Amino acid sequence: MRRTDYQSAADALIEASSICIITHLRPDADAIGSAAALNLALRQRGKQTRTVIGQEHPISNNLFTIPAADEIELVNTLPKGYDLYVTVDCGSIDRTGALMRELEKMAGTGRVLCIDHHASNRGFGSINLIDPECESTTVVLLDVLDMLSVQIDRGIAHCLYAGLVTDTGSFRWGRPAMHDIAARLMFYGLDTKQIAVDLMDSNTADDVQMVGRVLSGLRIIEAGEHRLGTLIVPVEEVQSHSDSAVESMVDFVRALKGTDMGVVFKEQRAGVWAVSLRSSTVNCAQVALMFDGGGHIPAAGYTALGKPEEIIAHLVDALAAYDEENAVGE
Repeated sequence: MRRTDYQSAADALIEASSICIITHLRPDADAIGSAAALNLALRQRGKQTRTVIGQEHPISNNLFTIPAADEIELVNTLPKGYDLYVTVDCGSIDRTGALMRELEKMAGTGRVLCIDHHASNRGFGSINLIDPECESTTVVLLDVLDMLSVQIDRGIAHCLYAGLVTDTGSFRWGRPAMHDIAARLMFYGLDTKQIAVDLMDSNTADDVQMVGRVLSGLRIIEAGEHRLGTLIVPVEEVQSHSDSAVESMVDFVRALKGTDMGVVFKEQRAGVWAVSLRSSTVNCAQVALMFDGGGHIPAAGYTALGKPEEIIAHLVDALAAYDEENAVGE
């Protein structure tokens, strides 16, 4: 089936009367914006909806500035009895957290629709709408909502804009079309300055102090032809600070002078690390796939197990394999 199957996705949403919307663990603004926008749009179409995330860890407070974000529930099991289950912004099925096993079984029934924009997403749904050309999953959804004849209003526009502005780094990367999309959404009277403050500039004094502690441990690591700017965020910092503050750490090493890759290792619990990769020259998605992760060419991630020196060594080995594979392909 085509990965960019817009019509099948729209048809599935039209035919279903009750729809459960699922977004990913440790959600960002694109995840929350996508889930909330789809929820509001489907309600407008008279659908029965519920929106969930398969985790217990609270959502970052700043994400509740997105309309309808407060309707998203944290659950340990997949809600039963819905005609259709829609995952949004989940680059792989493991990103659905506690709901993964139940969704895997549900996919065989033809009732799982995957809507996403990550290039590494292989398509785990019964129906897959995966468009890597789109800057955010909210951009994918905008086309879907147009197909459903949804009336975009200020609330839905806010949700969609939240995903677009954050996933493009305030429009620092993306297609020329992203500016046209932003202009269309701004037409609905959005306070774009406040949205940016809420989603990207809002930190507490404790968060800033945490950033200082983590940055003091910056290391430059040689990895064959590559130089990595690396940061390690231990579990006590991850658990005592907002997700948005922890996730912002990657921006400090994204384009560090003298390096070609930025890496942040975030310890989720003892010995379990969420690894974020950023590069303008290395295909981060290809590297992440070596660890069963995924994402985009310039930005990707994966989960690693072990002590810091062990997981760093594994990444160095993966980059050697990446260089060898790409040298063969030249």
